[in-house]
Amino acid sequence: MSDLTQLLRRDLPASIVVFLIAIPLSLGIAAASGAPLLAGLVAAVVGGIVAGALGGAPLQVSGPAAGLTVIVAGTVANFGFAGTAAIVAVAGLIQIILGASRMGRAALALSPAVVHGMLAGIGLVIALSQIHVMLGGAPQSSAWQNLRELPTQIAEHHGVAAMLGAFTVAILILWPRLEKILHVKLSLLPAALVAVVSMTALASVIGADVERVNLPDEPLAGLIRPAWPDAPLREILVAVVTIALVASVESLLSAVAVDRMHDGPRANLNRELVGQGAANTVSGLLGGLPVTGVIVRSSTNVAAGARTRASAIMHGVWIAAFVLFFAGLLETIPMAVLAAVLIVVGLRLVSLAQIRTYARHRELPTYLVTLLGVVLTDLLTGVALGMITAAVMILWRLTRCEIRRVQQGPGQWQVTITGTLSFVESARLIRELGALPPAAEVELELHLDYLDHGAFETVRDWREGYERTGGRVRIREVHDSWFRQGTSGRLGSGKRTPGLTRAGLVGSWSRWQGMDHQRRDAMAAGIAEFERAVAPLVRPHLADLARDGQRPEQLFITCADSRLVPNLITASGPGDLFCVRNVGNIVPPHDEKDTGQRDTGQTDTGQTDTGKTDTGKTDTGKTDTGKTDSGKTDAGGPDSSVGAAIEYAVDVLGVTTITVCGHSGCGAVRAIMGNAAEKGTDLGDWLALSGVRFSDSTDEQRCCTDNVTQQLANLRTYPTVRAAEAAGRLRLTGMYFDLAEARMYEVDPDLGARPVTAPGENTTQPGANAENPVKPRHPGDPEPTSTRDRDHDNRDHDNGEHDNREHDNREDDDRLTGAAA
Repeated sequence: MSDLTQLLRRDLPASIVVFLIAIPLSLGIAAASGAPLLAGLVAAVVGGIVAGALGGAPLQVSGPAAGLTVIVAGTVANFGFAGTAAIVAVAGLIQIILGASRMGRAALALSPAVVHGMLAGIGLVIALSQIHVMLGGAPQSSAWQNLRELPTQIAEHHGVAAMLGAFTVAILILWPRLEKILHVKLSLLPAALVAVVSMTALASVIGADVERVNLPDEPLAGLIRPAWPDAPLREILVAVVTIALVASVESLLSAVAVDRMHDGPRANLNRELVGQGAANTVSGLLGGLPVTGVIVRSSTNVAAGARTRASAIMHGVWIAAFVLFFAGLLETIPMAVLAAVLIVVGLRLVSLAQIRTYARHRELPTYLVTLLGVVLTDLLTGVALGMITAAVMILWRLTRCEIRRVQQGPGQWQVTITGTLSFVESARLIRELGALPPAAEVELELHLDYLDHGAFETVRDWREGYERTGGRVRIREVHDSWFRQGTSGRLGSGKRTPGLTRAGLVGSWSRWQGMDHQRRDAMAAGIAEFERAVAPLVRPHLADLARDGQRPEQLFITCADSRLVPNLITASGPGDLFCVRNVGNIVPPHDEKDTGQRDTGQTDTGQTDTGKTDTGKTDTGKTDTGKTDSGKTDAGGPDSSVGAAIEYAVDVLGVTTITVCGHSGCGAVRAIMGNAAEKGTDLGDWLALSGVRFSDSTDEQRCCTDNVTQQLANLRTYPTVRAAEAAGRLRLTGMYFDLAEARMYEVDPDLGARPVTAPGENTTQPGANAENPVKPRHPGDPEPTSTRDRDHDNRDHDNGEHDNREHDNREDDDRLTGAAA
């Protein structure tokens, strides 16, 4: 599409839609700010043209914003509007300096809870003041007085103005819902425009005697020139900095929000800050209100189909033309109608969705303190109170630790302390430890990422005192050696992330069995180690998954080999992978003839299970008799448990990727290569479902990658997969994991196996290039002694020789642990 065609088809219609919504909002914001109504229109024109042309967010639309209404109203009251215009111009220069200094990102360092709490407080202040105007009265000097006088205002007799305002509010609320009821696209006709036009027409038809918009007869002659305020310099500087900072933060937050709404160029926040500063300087010099990026107009611009900054610029041109040539139409709008528009706009700044979000993330106190501070005092005080609250909550979280006391037996207690242990927790720590009965055996287990000297002394003094009274204390440090460092006088380093290997996330059961003094079986020892060392780290994440449900990124189909650990080799965690494991990572082809007639493998004695068991081995259909049901049907159809997992992953979970992952030393592939599995047996029938034909049956690694390629082809026989892939919702990938190298390779049907590397990492090795990608070692290639020994051990294992299995498993674990570390 050419630039001119895009301008006419996309940007021109969008600019008209934004122009229609900007007119009533600009007039209403000027009225609420106590400024001349023309000042709001000037800011809209300058914001559209100047900020639109110079800003770094192409689809953002700028103009007067409700978020600055309270600040501007106070500034006008203190300095007059001519002085306010001068302050706005200087604030724009500060924004330009901030943008040129590349401080755009720094402006986003303010807590979102403080920003949204500030905007919500401003919204309530606007609504409380404008409801008096809508009811035919006058707003009071503060939000608290507006709230106190509201019952009296409501009880008084109301005329036509209140009726027009009430109808306006009703239209603003109901108009968006009509789209769902009537199934008609109404979003291109803004609710504010519909409400203002319809109520203005109604007022004209009934001849209502109400206060209306008043503009100068000559708009250009009516512009107010800025004048330096006759006030103390300190007060002027406070006003300048306040407008500059609030306008900057609001504009940059809006730009970031707009970026999430489209797929076009991303915002350059430093350039956006320069553009906003230029617009404010020009607006102030022309006698306009402050300019910011406005999310309401910007979201409307994107929804209307805008593609470039031309839409924002043209919307400013349309406003200028309308004011110059059709100002008489604007003067027919009742002020009560504009007040009603602002009431709804103000109340919408109090977002219930944001409140729920902050409650869920435990940021609600910061939000509420800021909101109430703005409403009950003033904006600067409210923001300062919000920032103090945010800082206190951060300090509380950073210094908070979890303390658990568990009685393990008669006279035996375990106390577990997790997190950051500092002096501020000393009182609670003494209280918890003091609740222990005297003369008991206590194991104090420390899962710490930081320990300061004050808390160290608290623990040391308690231990010494407790042991003097006949008790016994054993201190065990799981993640780090903070207490031991304190004992040797070497505390003082910063917080450290607990090592994964120390936490027990990498390793084998034999390791935990060796550490477990009770010599329980491997499963019990492993569970005990998990609950002691790992559970405290993953419990919050698992709790979120339990509450919100699983949303895995991809379906991961791999072999049931106990040496292959999907979450380890992909560095993934709970909720990331939806796994299917079976012998040979086989995907039986979909049989269209047997659709709807498959036997899922259920028998009277059991049912099919292709998933991984706790021992890491595959049970492909274990029944009470111990035999395997490969999923065959009476008609010889394929296994349907794998198909069920595929359909569930694609259709229900909505995964975007399906990965088939093979590995070196695969016993299933060796069995297929050597025809070792007899036909008629469950294992032989299962392996026959792979459908693989090897290109070189003497090359084991190549056979493994051929198997992966064939399973990808089998995946595409499923209608669900074909439909999702055709729609662009699904991607299929093949992987090959070399156990000896602890390295993953991507399997490409044309290019072979290539190392998988992170973005920006060197993808070649010595002697490799793009035309000759690195491939896994083949049996004939020179390879390290450990690799040849590993293959020999694997073959012994597959032949049933288990004498050295424990040694080999430990060797594998050591290799995997070292690679992960």
